[in-house]
Amino acid sequence: TFAAYCVLCAVGRTPQVAALKHNQIFGPFLARYILWLLGPLERVLLGRVSANAITTASLLACIGAAVAVANGRLATAAWLYGLGGMFDLLDGRLARASGTQSPAGALFDSVSDRWAELALFTGYAWYLQSSPWLLAVMAAAGGSMMVSYTRARGEGLGLSLSGGAMQRAERVILVSVGTLVAAWLAAAPSTASYAPTAVGIALAVCGVTATWTALGRWIVGYRQLQAQARVATSPAPEPAPPVVVHVEPLPLSVTRPSMRPTAEISAGTASHV
Repeated sequence: TFAAYCVLCAVGRTPQVAALKHNQIFGPFLARYILWLLGPLERVLLGRVSANAITTASLLACIGAAVAVANGRLATAAWLYGLGGMFDLLDGRLARASGTQSPAGALFDSVSDRWAELALFTGYAWYLQSSPWLLAVMAAAGGSMMVSYTRARGEGLGLSLSGGAMQRAERVILVSVGTLVAAWLAAAPSTASYAPTAVGIALAVCGVTATWTALGRWIVGYRQLQAQARVATSPAPEPAPPVVVHVEPLPLSVTRPSMRPTAEISAGTASHV
């Protein structure tokens, strides 16, 4: 499918998708490809399944992934986590397409995502409980929570803090791929001992980059709020002095009618007597 997508883009027939969003790692090319793949499923679900039902399915898939990884079933955990990430991508798109967006739905979605990640990292902590890579699980969990919390706190203060390299989509793909590699290593007895290391490396990278993303959002938000505070507390500019315009009065010329002398008037009167 990716080859077909590349051919379509090369011949100028790039698939069009609605509400295309992308981030720093997945640019518009890859983001459009993922949404193009999900397009048929989105059209099937639209009008038949609610966005909240898809959110619930995403949460259950992540809980299932947590149970699977805790029991050492790494391949199952990877596919379930990827499925949960796909559902998380679809629920918002279905809500927008069906016109059912609401604050209640947004809250349900955000809180479900946090519970899903907490459940997943709990499963990884159980799997790596006797390994030094347990610290990587703690870093990934803490960084992931702070990425989401910083954005939510910023939105509460009127800011938009949605940038960064390690957002939810990147975390899902990174951890899922790392878990699939670990499952491949665990399939052979000669390499099974390297499976926890593969999972630990993926979680460590997730933890470092998620923490970096959270710190970046924190700094950006702090600077924006500081700039707003400086503008609010700066003294108002003094009003400009009034402009005085001096208008010279126009000269008035009065023309009086000519008057004949009295003697001439008397003479003229006498001639008519």
